[in-house]
Amino acid sequence: MGTVDERRGVRAAGELPGQGSDFLQLAVGDVPGCGKAEWLTGRLRQAIADGRLAVGARLPPTRVLAAELRLSRGVVTEAYRRLTEDGQVEGRRRGGTVVVAAPFAPVADSPGTRASDSTVLPSGEPATVAGAFTGEPVAAREGTVPPGAGSIASGTLFAGAPGSAAPRGVRSPAAGTLFGGPPDAAVFDALRAAPAAVDFGPGRPDLATFPRAAWLRAERAVLAGLSADHLGYGDPRGAPRLRRAVADWLARVRGVRVEPDEVLIVAGTAQALTLLHPVLRADGVDAVAVEDPGSLGARQHLRNGGLATPPVPVDGDGVRVDALRATGARAVLLTPAHQFPTGVVTSGERRRELLDWVRDGGLVLEDDYDAEHRYDRPPVPALRAMLAGRVCYMGSVSKLLAPALRIGWLVAPPRHRAALVDAKRFNDLGNAVLPQLVLARLMETGELERHLRLLRGRHRRRRDAMIAALAEHLPGAVVHGAAAGLHLTVTYAADVPDTDVAAAALARGVKCQPLSWHRQSPGPPGLVLGYAATPPGVIAGGVALLGRALRGLTGG
Repeated sequence: MGTVDERRGVRAAGELPGQGSDFLQLAVGDVPGCGKAEWLTGRLRQAIADGRLAVGARLPPTRVLAAELRLSRGVVTEAYRRLTEDGQVEGRRRGGTVVVAAPFAPVADSPGTRASDSTVLPSGEPATVAGAFTGEPVAAREGTVPPGAGSIASGTLFAGAPGSAAPRGVRSPAAGTLFGGPPDAAVFDALRAAPAAVDFGPGRPDLATFPRAAWLRAERAVLAGLSADHLGYGDPRGAPRLRRAVADWLARVRGVRVEPDEVLIVAGTAQALTLLHPVLRADGVDAVAVEDPGSLGARQHLRNGGLATPPVPVDGDGVRVDALRATGARAVLLTPAHQFPTGVVTSGERRRELLDWVRDGGLVLEDDYDAEHRYDRPPVPALRAMLAGRVCYMGSVSKLLAPALRIGWLVAPPRHRAALVDAKRFNDLGNAVLPQLVLARLMETGELERHLRLLRGRHRRRRDAMIAALAEHLPGAVVHGAAAGLHLTVTYAADVPDTDVAAAALARGVKCQPLSWHRQSPGPPGLVLGYAATPPGVIAGGVALLGRALRGLTGG
């Protein structure tokens, strides 16, 4: 009996039973000679898009599908991995691989906005990658955007994934009010709560890769050897085992040599700043200078403690020490390894100027918030490594594992150490002990470093996807800080307030932070875009909507 091609739903003539899979009627004869993973990925994406694989549908085990299609198991595994990267499926261990998100079309353009994504910004120039926060474009580094990065499907957003709260066409009620005035203390809570399909908020790693299995193994091992005494009140400085592990980690990864007794375990950098408030005031410090632009959140924490925050401009070499001296402040909060939000690295010359400044009595609060996440540059040593006696060094696992763990460390100069321990004791008697011991084991066994290597690869691919999407949908924009970190800062030439762009983006289902939130002095408009927690396919769709939002405001 004659038949038609399998692509029309009937097995091809002469094809023997078993030469394919009942799953999606995939036939062995359709498998190409090369590009097998691309072919299978495409067929699966098509089935998810047209509804044959609905949210909740389970994919066949890789071994079974590989056998049915006469493929190597690695081909099927690679196809599933790509879908996982896009956020369309996820592995559920014994539950198999399950479809968790189906694509839908982007929010329709508002009246007066063209649907075409080919419209360019007034500059008419392609997006560029800047190495310094001067607004001066420089050529993109070879390898920054790999071949094929621009082929990630743009305009695809995903509904049904965890955290995607806004369905198609929904306009967030917060869009008109969240960006309407100066940001207050609750602004980040409000932005997190605002419904959106895409969240480009900075500061989150790929939380889907949290090492659950390794954490559970470590927790079981810790509990198996835990004495009853360890379940009582702990040392307010932190569990000795974790303080040793942190000291080893800092020496190995950040070039900072400290003794375990110098390490104070805290609930993240936010608590470290809170503990420093009374200690600094008791030492006669009433102002902590901050980078400008610089973290709004950190500035809010300092002001909450009654400390003034005079701004110090940042240029391509980092904080300007001459301007720091002019403030008269005796302390300064810095992010020297990857300045937030510009991504600038404090240069050697500027570090020597800081050395002179601290010799005159200055104190540096070093926030080493994401220095481990680097892609196109060598490691940058912490300031603490060269200015040990005048640096309060702060770090955490919020960008390495998850902010929810609330575990960090503070290494202070000897003159402040006892007062900080007292502040921690009277604040909460010390962090919970069990998570400290689990983290210590992850550090001791090398699991944390293995996790960091995994994150770097995934974050690099997501960064490349964002840069490629920005080049396509925001031509003329300048990208800053691409060599490291979890976010990009983008400045643009259009004369449109960045708060208006952020509000318009939120109305389209995309969350981001305006650069002006992080400024105290006037400066070019821009956006701070986190990429690490978002799959590449979602990044492409979200950036497409950002481009439409900006064009809608400029009439382009």
